[in-house]
Amino acid sequence: MLHEQEGSAANLSKRDILLTSFVSGALAGIICDVTLFPLDTLKTRLQSQHGFFQSGGFRQLYKGVGPVVLGSAPSAAIFFITYEGIKQYSQPCIPDQYHSIIHMVAASSAEVTACSVRVPVEVIKQRKQALLPDTHRLRLRTLYRGYGSTVLRDLPFGVIQMPLWEYFKLCWTQRTQRECTPLAGAACGSASVAISAAVTTPLDVAKTRIMLSSTSAEREEVKISTMLKEVYRDHGVKGWFAGFLPRVTGFTVGGFIFFGVYEQAREFCIAYFS
Repeated sequence: MLHEQEGSAANLSKRDILLTSFVSGALAGIICDVTLFPLDTLKTRLQSQHGFFQSGGFRQLYKGVGPVVLGSAPSAAIFFITYEGIKQYSQPCIPDQYHSIIHMVAASSAEVTACSVRVPVEVIKQRKQALLPDTHRLRLRTLYRGYGSTVLRDLPFGVIQMPLWEYFKLCWTQRTQRECTPLAGAACGSASVAISAAVTTPLDVAKTRIMLSSTSAEREEVKISTMLKEVYRDHGVKGWFAGFLPRVTGFTVGGFIFFGVYEQAREFCIAYFS
């Protein structure tokens, strides 16, 4: 029963499976990001070094949604193409007991790849969310300035999230003795995302501050270690968990929507290509 859902896609070619992942991931990404954008804005403003109310407070909660509309679909699609691609080509060659390692490797690779699109979108989005007055077009170096911090945040996030998602689905399948439904997959995704979001909040705080730093900031000023030290100096340990509630709440609800849409779209695509 471990891979009943994968079994339903066994007759599909690898190309069709990757296309299914592309469509499902893109649809899930854009629906989830746009729906929960106000919570993400509040989280960004709570983490901003400029202060919550100076960054906009409760005003203009959809400020910066434009870049997200353009970037969330390709980012999510790239993630799932990479993740499912590595799984499809690796799992048949590896014993079942080592599949969790494949999930970790696939998730890590997918995060690094998706960040090529995700990072510049995040930089533009968060600077707009914090109402920063960027009068000039941002340079490429500035757009990718948060790449390292985003990867360092998203690597542990993905390594925790995706294996947990697969594990929770496996537990559900073994317990009910039937194929994991899209609703069950959404619940499993929500739980895995909530745990991952809680654990990686300090890294998210550092990433946000790096992206909101002055465009003229020196390299040493926008390092993760520097940001975490500054936050601790000014606010103590609780500063590392700024925006914890909207972040975890948003990711919990977002995980349910994202994985629910992903599983439902994937099921539809599998039926279409079969």
